[in-house]
Amino acid sequence: MTDLLMRDAAALHRALAKPGSEVNVALSRETAELVSRLVDARTRGEEILISPANVEVSPTEAAVLLAMSRPQVRKLMDRGLLEFRKVGTHHRIRVSSIKVFLEAERGRRREAMAELAAVQNELGLTG
Repeated sequence: MTDLLMRDAAALHRALAKPGSEVNVALSRETAELVSRLVDARTRGEEILISPANVEVSPTEAAVLLAMSRPQVRKLMDRGLLEFRKVGTHHRIRVSSIKVFLEAERGRRREAMAELAAVQNELGLTG
């Protein structure tokens, strides 16, 4: 996949080097899907963070990335839900650990929503 991405990146750079407000470039499906997801996220007003998976952040920075308070991040760390390491007296959290937590949280939320829907059905609360 790296060769394909390198080829697509080179094609994009060549196309962007040309003057004009429109860019025409042929991309692989994988790259086009990636670009589409990025554009869709920006259209929804979402922030986009692109970083190497091994980059480490402080609990305060993790709180910003997770859209929660720093004390909530510390609770997740203490409960073992968010992997971290200590550097001296400082805590460091890998961006990849944040991604793993978010993916697990999505799964937990899906399960909780399914359980809620089942209870609503049992109680006849759905129309």
